[in-house]
Amino acid sequence: MNVRSQVSMVFHLDKCLGCHTCTVACKNIWTDRKGAEYMWFNNVETKPGTGYPTKWEDQEIYKGGWKKSGSSVELRGAGKRKGLLNIFYNPNMPVIDDYYEPFTYRYLDLVEAPQQDTQVTARPVSLITGKPIDIKMGPNWDDDMGGSPDFARQDPNLAKLSPAERDAMFELERLAFFYLPRICNHCLNPACLASCPSGAIYKRGEDGVVLINQEVCRSWRMCVTACPYKKTYYNWTTGKSEKCLLCYPRLETGQAPACMHSCVGRIRYLGVMLYDADKIEAAINADEKDIIKAQMDLILDPNDPKVIAAAKANGVADSTIKAAQNSPTYKFVKEFKIALPLHAEFRTLPMLFYVPPMLPVMARVREVNNNAQNAKVNPIGKTWEDQWLYDTSIEEIFGTIENSRFPLKYMTSLMGAGDESNMAEKIKRMMAVRVYRRHVTVGDISADKANKALSMVGLTAQMADEIYKLTSLSKFDERFVIPASHREQAIEMLENTGDRKGSAGFGFTASPKRGL
Repeated sequence: MNVRSQVSMVFHLDKCLGCHTCTVACKNIWTDRKGAEYMWFNNVETKPGTGYPTKWEDQEIYKGGWKKSGSSVELRGAGKRKGLLNIFYNPNMPVIDDYYEPFTYRYLDLVEAPQQDTQVTARPVSLITGKPIDIKMGPNWDDDMGGSPDFARQDPNLAKLSPAERDAMFELERLAFFYLPRICNHCLNPACLASCPSGAIYKRGEDGVVLINQEVCRSWRMCVTACPYKKTYYNWTTGKSEKCLLCYPRLETGQAPACMHSCVGRIRYLGVMLYDADKIEAAINADEKDIIKAQMDLILDPNDPKVIAAAKANGVADSTIKAAQNSPTYKFVKEFKIALPLHAEFRTLPMLFYVPPMLPVMARVREVNNNAQNAKVNPIGKTWEDQWLYDTSIEEIFGTIENSRFPLKYMTSLMGAGDESNMAEKIKRMMAVRVYRRHVTVGDISADKANKALSMVGLTAQMADEIYKLTSLSKFDERFVIPASHREQAIEMLENTGDRKGSAGFGFTASPKRGL
């Protein structure tokens, strides 16, 4: 058992407001400089939608991630042989139009323009060429465009749905969308690291954060191709690749990353997980439908004495083990079993997990009888969904999962690696907690019905209360359990070690205008 520690994240999609506060916080700290204008280490996409860069999920276009080849895996669009052939010309890389051409406005035109009969406007100008441009795309161009033919209907995840299912999804009365915030997943099997010819990308042993050494990077940009999530970017001013650092200077001082600290909806959780590195090879070689289960098997119980002993023998600090025992991410992923990785079929073993969205829950599943007789039985005013929960059996509630506004096939394509039963289990668990909490807070659902809902999905009342508390009432220290950094590790990171020369991915050639 080769026990290692990994900082991991959970994003609760039911709570995301789409306010982009996280995006702005990250932008102001890390990518507010020349050559990085188009980079968004953190971005929030609307789903269904094409995302940023456009159709990043379609690996037939971008050739990112790993694919199974016989009894092993290989990079789709990079690697030793492919990288050598394409080292001076890489056709499988997003161009600036796939992101957007960064722009600003000539705001002084509004002040300095001479008096005239027409309305003065601030012309948009390119931040690359400095010349006026016609804006055709932006980082959040498809924001809230959940029903648009240009964006929502071009979502690559819709490919697995039948034409009838796609049409039903966009019917006016069923139309819905949700937000998908994304950062670097700091994977256990990062394709960007494996593709780098220079060896500039590395994974820190103490916390698993994936970084790019700016002094070693030679701008081959194979990492941009290899990352299936397109979270590695090329800075055309410095000639270096850059990516999300998970704000590791903040982590080392006990602070949450900027995007997480600023999150208005409090959807973000960060904690440590212990995993068995010896099982990584088996996990990435598993059949597609078994990848998520294999990844879950990697994650170890931090309270198991054998795991603790093996972790200490491998140099994992006591404070890190304690943080793993209190980790909110471990609870969501392993104890509550309601969080899943995004596109596990890319085989990078991402360590950012998502709790699938539930709202809006159902549509056209049952007509609600609001006649006088029903009002006598249920005198308080209710919405149709309230009434539906009140007079529908648990079997019927769980049976309507297939009729949700976001079809199981769509959600499974996004974060289920093709296993619809696994996705259905997560949604049923969250529905059971909702039924139980309805019983506790409102009292219009019987205890028998609430307990039956929990027992059918393997939950207890205590677990349901824990899920509710961590989801709705958790405080800062409960959402972010950050292990203490150790002086000896900090000194080692700053010292010159081999090719890295201590830069640890933090030595940008062009420094940000505003720091931490």
